[in-house]
Amino acid sequence: MSSPRPLVPPEVAATAKPQGRVPFGFGARFFAALLLGFLWLVPAWWNSRLIAGMFLWDILILLAFVLDLLRLPNPRQLEARRTWGHPPALATSNDITLAVGNSSKTAIRCTLVDETPASFRDTPPSIRLIVPANQQATTSYAILPRVRGDVQLGRLFIKYQGELGFARRWATADISQTVRVLPDLEQARQQVLHLIRSRQVEMEKRRRRQRGHGREFESLREYRSGDELRDICWTATARRHGLTTRIFEIERSQAVWIVLDAGRLTRAEIRQEDSDLRLAKIDYAVNAALSLAQVAGQCGDRVGLLAYGRAIQQNLAVGRGAQHQRNIVDSLAQVRGEAAEANHALAARLLLTEQSRRSLVVWITDFAETPTTPEVVEYAMQMTKRHLVVFSAVSQPDLAALAEKIPQTAEEMYRHAAALEIASRRDLLMRGLRQRGVLAFELVPGLLASSLVNQYLDIKERNLL
Repeated sequence: MSSPRPLVPPEVAATAKPQGRVPFGFGARFFAALLLGFLWLVPAWWNSRLIAGMFLWDILILLAFVLDLLRLPNPRQLEARRTWGHPPALATSNDITLAVGNSSKTAIRCTLVDETPASFRDTPPSIRLIVPANQQATTSYAILPRVRGDVQLGRLFIKYQGELGFARRWATADISQTVRVLPDLEQARQQVLHLIRSRQVEMEKRRRRQRGHGREFESLREYRSGDELRDICWTATARRHGLTTRIFEIERSQAVWIVLDAGRLTRAEIRQEDSDLRLAKIDYAVNAALSLAQVAGQCGDRVGLLAYGRAIQQNLAVGRGAQHQRNIVDSLAQVRGEAAEANHALAARLLLTEQSRRSLVVWITDFAETPTTPEVVEYAMQMTKRHLVVFSAVSQPDLAALAEKIPQTAEEMYRHAAALEIASRRDLLMRGLRQRGVLAFELVPGLLASSLVNQYLDIKERNLL
């Protein structure tokens, strides 16, 4: 696998070039001055010779336009730069910095229009900027990415004029670049810090070993009241002539697979609680996968990623370390929801082939409420024979609200009955999974990340794996 791209997009710079066949025009002050020339018509009403003053005025304005145009710097004397302070992340406000360098001896007033995609802003930014002679000026504008993955930014359009304002030029700087919009890194980081601190899991580089109910031997100590009898080491007891207890630590370097369903059901959009922005279920799933991967990596486990639709989108073998975490972030950024039904059989076969030893499989998906058992549920039951499966179905808050609402009209009553039937079918399927040994949950999108991380830490403490 190729090395991941840097999280922060690189700075892009380019020299401006003239735009169009006629890259110059008249400024607003030029037309204002021409209109003032019509004042000569007032005295010319009494003396027709004075009309020549109007033509003389117009000639002076044209000369002023030519002189102003000649004083304007050539577009090739301008250099434009686009800089990123932070990596672009989904649903996270970010600032893009634009810089314009002027190597001429004339100060200019610019209007900058950056060619940004619709997923960043509803309209391209239009910014005014004054650039002194032989200096550089900077400005910035805000974006709010609404789509993950690779996004193309285009050229920078520059319209500039001098202090006189009679002439203006048009130029473009080709600072086009492709940037990768990542999952919500800040949200994942905050959740990781909060959950790890609350569960007393160390995040420092030199982590101390955590004693728990694991099965990896750590040390021996004298027996204390409350210790389990199965932990008594009888050979050490005989040597020391006193009850001796084995101390265990929570196992590390276990395999954790995060499986993401990117089929059509995960494209359903849900409005965020604190904003009007609507994100798809797959976006919540990606953010939850990132949080879980970071926590599992901090706990010393090896994390793998499998994202699939009709075909496998991302397949990252288990690993750990900073470089592997970068690979996970890069892979999650490219997961896209598909319009077709997901091929659950393909994902299950691939995982059973690549992971022969018992591991923890966190399957984030959704399923349709049909009279028959959905495929994803059947394959989750099959995988539990070899692996410990955490089956996480992303709920639909609108459906839950409809089921809880008291109907007031006949139409609302039918909708209420349909919502109750769907909720009942989903509940029966989840209970069937639990009876087969699958840890099945139906989670609210906004709490998906914290719920999965808590469940992972519970599994580690209880040594279920």
